[in-house]
Amino acid sequence: MSQSPRIFAFHLLNDRSGSPKVLSQLLQHWLFQKREVHLYTTTNTNGFLSDIDGINYHHGWYKFQSNQWLRLVYFTMSQVLLFIKMWSKVKNNDIIYVNTVLPFGAALLGKCKGARVIYHIHESSVNPKILKWFLFKVVKFASSDIINVSKYVQESHNINNVKNYLIYNTIENTYLDKVLSKTISDHPQNVLMVCSLKKYKGIYEFLQLAKDHPQYSFRLVLNASQSELDLFFKEDTIPTNLTIYSSQKELHSFYQWADVIVNLSRPDGWVETFGLTIIEGMAYGLPAIVPPVGGILEVIEDGKTGYTVDSRDRENLNKALASILGIQTTYTKMSKAAKERLSLFSEKDMMNNVSRVL
Repeated sequence: MSQSPRIFAFHLLNDRSGSPKVLSQLLQHWLFQKREVHLYTTTNTNGFLSDIDGINYHHGWYKFQSNQWLRLVYFTMSQVLLFIKMWSKVKNNDIIYVNTVLPFGAALLGKCKGARVIYHIHESSVNPKILKWFLFKVVKFASSDIINVSKYVQESHNINNVKNYLIYNTIENTYLDKVLSKTISDHPQNVLMVCSLKKYKGIYEFLQLAKDHPQYSFRLVLNASQSELDLFFKEDTIPTNLTIYSSQKELHSFYQWADVIVNLSRPDGWVETFGLTIIEGMAYGLPAIVPPVGGILEVIEDGKTGYTVDSRDRENLNKALASILGIQTTYTKMSKAAKERLSLFSEKDMMNNVSRVL
C-alpha cells in the first residue's frame, strides 16, 4: 500500500447527477495511483459512486423529504450520524475530501481531528438561505483548500482565507472512447435536455418550447424514477413531439440522436455553476442554449458554440432555437466550434491539477 495519506471522500446523495460523476472520476484516478481510498455516501446501486472496485465503502443514511423544513431536519441528522460513525476511523494524517458543500459533518470531523480538509465546491445556490449561510460558514471555518469548478463559484462564496483553485469539470476519457458515430445533420430537428426533476431547472419552459415548435422532436431525460415522473406530471399535458425519460445509465444514444442540447435553468431559482451535460454534448458536436448567468458561461461561447438566453424569455428562446436549427450554415459552424471547444476540458488536466492540490 502506498505511503501517501489515506483519502476519505464524502458525498451526500449517490445519484446520477454531475457532482457524483466528477467524484467517481477522481476516485478511480486515486485508485490508479495506488492510494487507499474510502468513500462515505448513501447506498444506491444505480448511482455513479456505486460498485467501484477497490473503494472502501462506508454507507450513510439520508432520506429525502419534499417538505423543505423536514428535509433540513433529516439532512442535519444525516450529518450528525456521519460524524459519530466516522469518528473512530479518521486520523489526523488523513485527507478529508468533501464533495459539494453539503457534507458539513465530514468537514467538522476533519477539523476536530486535525486532518486536512479539501472542499470540491460545485454549487453556489443552496436553499433555504439560512442553510446556505451555515454551510459556507463551515467551509470558511474548516477547509484547508477549496477546489472551485468555475470562476463564478469562487466569486460567489468569496472565501479568501484559504487556498482556492480553479479546476473545471471534465468528461472522462472512457466516455470519449464510447462516443458513437455522428455526422452533422442536413436537417437538424432534435432537441435534448438532461436535468434533475426540479421546476427551477426549466422543465416547464422546455415543455412550452416543445409546444411552440411542433416541427421539431424533443427529449427530456430526468434524474428520477418513473414513479416520481408520473407524480410530477400527473396534471400536465405533454405535447406529442416530446418524450420524457427517467434516469438513464448512459446517455450516448441520446446525444447521438440530438442536434442541439439545452439547459433552461431559471436564473431566479438556480444558477448553473458549470454544466457537465453541455460538454458531454460537445463531444457530439451539439450547439447549446444555456442561461445568461453563472459558471456555464465559461463553457459556452455566445454566438459561437450556442446562445445564452433566459428561459423565461419565451420570445428570444424561440428565436435562438430557430436560429440554430433553422439556418443550416449557423448550425454547421456551431457544431464544429462545439467539438473544438471540448479540448479545453481535458480529464488529464483535471487529474493533474487535483493531484497538485493533494
